[in-house]
Amino acid sequence: MTRNGIIYTSVGILMACLAMIGLGYAKVSANAAERLYVSTDSIPANEYGLLLGTSPRTSSGKRNYYFDCRIDAACQLFKAGKINKIIASGGNYTQKKHGCNEPLAIRDSLTARGIPAECILLDYDGTRTIKSIINAKNIYGIDTVTLISQKYHNERAIYLADHYHLHSVGYNAETPDLTGKKIRNISREFLARIKMFIDII
Repeated sequence: MTRNGIIYTSVGILMACLAMIGLGYAKVSANAAERLYVSTDSIPANEYGLLLGTSPRTSSGKRNYYFDCRIDAACQLFKAGKINKIIASGGNYTQKKHGCNEPLAIRDSLTARGIPAECILLDYDGTRTIKSIINAKNIYGIDTVTLISQKYHNERAIYLADHYHLHSVGYNAETPDLTGKKIRNISREFLARIKMFIDII
């Protein structure tokens, strides 16, 4: 093969890979489109809400507004009577710089806003979204759940829930108006969805 042929072939393979990534991303989003909610008025009630974990602090030690928004969303659902129990799913990263015990941080933030501690379950093995979904199904024995996170994350979580035969809807927490953070998270989400398909396979 000539040098030009190698270049054209390489470009073609790259374009095909990018197209597949884009189609996969769109497929996940379309799958969740009718099951995402932003209002407590319209979302169906479920016994359990699964709050997908994140840390109250970023890796650089700054305040994580994504965490705050997820806490707010869980409180809105609970106080509206749309969920009765909340699974705080995450990992214990206290050994890492600026790390924390995510389930405990979620519980403390929820109780500070008036959610009874006895209504909060701590899932310490929710270190990845796929683990949070599997634990909800297999450990807690849940058949139907309300997922609580930002929109892009809920879309992926719903796709995973479908794969594991867990009926779900998503309640979209507000996405903080932080342009740089949004771009990083969306870029990371493309990679996360590729990894999700690999995990499923």
